[in-house]
Amino acid sequence: MKSYREFVAWQKAMEFVTSVYKQTQMFPKEELFGLTSQLRRAAVSVPSNFAEGFGRNGNNQFLQFIRIAIGSLYECQTQLEIAMNIEYLREEQFQTIYKNSREVEALLRGLEKKLESNKK
Repeated sequence: MKSYREFVAWQKAMEFVTSVYKQTQMFPKEELFGLTSQLRRAAVSVPSNFAEGFGRNGNNQFLQFIRIAIGSLYECQTQLEIAMNIEYLREEQFQTIYKNSREVEALLRGLEKKLESNKK
């Protein structure tokens, strides 16, 4: 592929970031520099690391950045659950966004496996 933008994983990660931003707009203003900021930064990190890794030299570095993106995604999943537990998100909102994050996770894991098998 010529561009990271062609990957479905990156496209879905961008959709995920958009949904995180929309959901966190509803968080209390006192969370602006707390959970809101933390969650947004972690979400932005997912497609950003994907793109950065794609631009690096070779599959080994791309693989490392994919793994960082997965870690950021897990951070988001945890923070989303915290937001639900403290009632910043309703159960239905959480389930929708969590399902989206799991879709991104599956795509990233698939790419990780493909890059890992190419190393051998």
